[in-house]
Amino acid sequence: MRSDTSNKNNKKSTVINGNQFSDLLGFYEEVSRVLMKDADWKVGTLDGFDDILYGFQGEIVWKESEKSKDDLGFEATKEFYENKIRKGKPFNIDLAQQKLDDLIAGNGQTLFDILIEIIESHKNITLILD
Repeated sequence: MRSDTSNKNNKKSTVINGNQFSDLLGFYEEVSRVLMKDADWKVGTLDGFDDILYGFQGEIVWKESEKSKDDLGFEATKEFYENKIRKGKPFNIDLAQQKLDDLIAGNGQTLFDILIEIIESHKNITLILD
């Protein structure tokens, strides 16, 4: 099922389909496609994803969220932080290392957890994991 946007009292309903991606870059492509149809730029960072949600009001249905939870889980998150550490500036290496250490110790958030937290921080959005 592709994205569907409908108006209910000016609120939208949008679908993020976990079958459409298997990594963070694919997630960015999917949310750019479904949330930014008329924009001339695409989401490419966690901060960018957070930014586009400020203009959204309504419901986001994340289909195949269990698949996404696996795809954006421990291994993908470990690689995400290792890449930041390897690249160095402009990334905060100490912060990335701390987050990686937390993840390995079993106390850190996965990318999936971070994305959920970003969505849930926007009070005008209702998230439905399907």
